Amino acid sequence: MEPSEILLNVEKTSGWLKKLAAGFKPVTAIIAGSGLSNCLPRLEDSFSVPYRDIPGFPATTVKGHAGELVFGRMAGKDVVMMRGRFHYYEGRPLNFIAFPIRVLAAMGVKNLVLTAAVGSLKPAIKPGHMVILNDHLNLMGSNPLMGNYHEAFGAMFPDMNGPYDAVLRKEILKLAKGLKIKAVPGVYAAVTGPSYETPAEVRMYRMMGGDVAGMSVVPETIAARQLQLRVAAICWISNFTSGISKATLTHDEVLELGEKVSVKMRALLEGLLKSRAV
Repeated sequence: MEPSEILLNVEKTSGWLKKLAAGFKPVTAIIAGSGLSNCLPRLEDSFSVPYRDIPGFPATTVKGHAGELVFGRMAGKDVVMMRGRFHYYEGRPLNFIAFPIRVLAAMGVKNLVLTAAVGSLKPAIKPGHMVILNDHLNLMGSNPLMGNYHEAFGAMFPDMNGPYDAVLRKEILKLAKGLKIKAVPGVYAAVTGPSYETPAEVRMYRMMGGDVAGMSVVPETIAARQLQLRVAAICWISNFTSGISKATLTHDEVLELGEKVSVKMRALLEGLLKSRAV
């Protein structure tokens, strides 16, 4: 697809959403990951639109992803939330992951808050805990900016020094402490999936500096930083990765634990939206 066509599609979708959500001008967007169906903040004047009705948005194929865009207000601030995301392992081109981020930015979003289920690479970071990202390792073998550059999206070679906003991270960690939620800063190792990691891979990721491993977040972060959006990422530990625990893992178990974690995640998101950080 030509760069001009990519920009045209972004403008078409963002324009369609602006008309649909007339009166809403969201500055903060949230993307909800696996198992977090109940983490939606208690927004005022909210309404939702299924992805299938949005031009350029395919339906989600992963169980536990609602597949809808929700608009609303909290503390006098307009918010938009993606309940479900798109993944490389679904067979979508990695550069497609940049599309919804660019649409959100075209709507006026300046802050992007990512959430995701991840596997812990370290025994001290346990299921149910939160990790607030301060950096990442892109081990997906590609980049969402490849082959779809347009100057309207930012620099061709965006700087990735400090991909996750320090002010937002500090605020989230402070909120977690006040809510008695176990949360620590950490590094995300991004892999393609959809298979889980082998014990040897887990050892390698840990040696490289990773604290958690997952199959999303990083492509969205790269696309957002090209657009100069402020990014925060709140990851919840759904499991220990291979070799740390002898227990096997199923996606249904991730979703079950996510139901319990959703309450904590919602409290963090509501606290952040009410703060002066966004």
